[in-house]
Amino acid sequence: MDKLYIVIPAYNEEANIRQVIDDWYPIVEKYSCSNESRLVIIDDGSKDATYEIIRECAKTRPLLTPLTKKNGGHGPCVLTGYRYALSMGADYIFQTDSDGQTLPGEFGPFWEQRENYDMVIGHRKARQDGISRVFVTKTLKLVIRLSFGVSVTDANTPYRLMKAGTLKKYLGLIPEDFNLPNVMIPVIYAKKNCTVKYIPITFRPRQGGVNSINPKKIFQIGIQAVKDFRNLNRALS
Repeated sequence: MDKLYIVIPAYNEEANIRQVIDDWYPIVEKYSCSNESRLVIIDDGSKDATYEIIRECAKTRPLLTPLTKKNGGHGPCVLTGYRYALSMGADYIFQTDSDGQTLPGEFGPFWEQRENYDMVIGHRKARQDGISRVFVTKTLKLVIRLSFGVSVTDANTPYRLMKAGTLKKYLGLIPEDFNLPNVMIPVIYAKKNCTVKYIPITFRPRQGGVNSINPKKIFQIGIQAVKDFRNLNRALS
């Protein structure tokens, strides 16, 4: 039995969330195991109508699970989704974001490889989200190399399919309030010699709404990440 949980964090995405649900719900239906798979959208304390829209959509979509929590940022929101999926007995956990930048039509090859790797992760080879974002990703890749001594093809891509058993084994190494868990997971997997495959994916511009991450916030997250990386590196060693 392959119970799939698709985890999507959302914050102030009322402009996008209905389309994201329309896009991804057919995927969880298609790959549902005895109607036990779920599309789980975690509202991170949005100030707009995001959560209300998710709840409305769930009335006609039995495989859609709306969750909400106090605002804590993208990282803790993702971790909430992972822990929920594990607690519900997921066999595989897939994570993407709620801004419409990724394509559900590219999910098939990931699912086909699910048994062969601990994680199958998207490589944003032809990015359309701006030069500043590409720069941040390349800088992050360098920081990871210097901090952990491992090379990660795409450090923070929001398109990843993970075996639940492997994720459960190592998720406890990441603090609950950690800002960049999706960065740390491939680092941990590399350090622990887990099997990882990268598949190129399309990465479109944000499809609507406003990005909540600005340059000032990126800088603050970066400073905190360097401190967290040091502590985590000691723990991994």
